[in-house]
Amino acid sequence: MTAEQNPDHQIDALLRNGVDRDNIHVDVASGAKASRPKLDLVMQLMRQGDTLKVTRLDRLSRSALHLATLGAELRERGIGLHVIEQGTDTSTMEGRAMFGMLSPYWPSSSGS
Repeated sequence: MTAEQNPDHQIDALLRNGVDRDNIHVDVASGAKASRPKLDLVMQLMRQGDTLKVTRLDRLSRSALHLATLGAELRERGIGLHVIEQGTDTSTMEGRAMFGMLSPYWPSSSGS
C-alpha cells in the first residue's frame, strides 16, 4: 500500500475539519470502480442540507463523467460538497465557481 492509498492522512484531515469519526467512511476498492460500497452508503444516508466532505476530488471520483454524475446528484438533492485540500465548498458562490472550473459539469449559479 502506498502513502497515496493509506487513508490515515485523509482521516486526519476530515477529523480536523469537523467530521465525526462515526461519519468517516473509507472504501478500499480499485480507483477505476465507479460504484463503491461506502460511497454508495454515504449517498443513501445524506439528506438535503448535509455537506459531503472529501480531502480531494480524486478521492471522490476517478473520471469526469462520474464526477459530473455525482455533482449533479448532490446539487439536485441539496447536498453541499466541501473539497478540503482544494478549498472548494459549494455552499458558497466562490466554491460553486471553483468547482465549476474543476468540473465543468457543475452549475456555478445558485439555481435558487
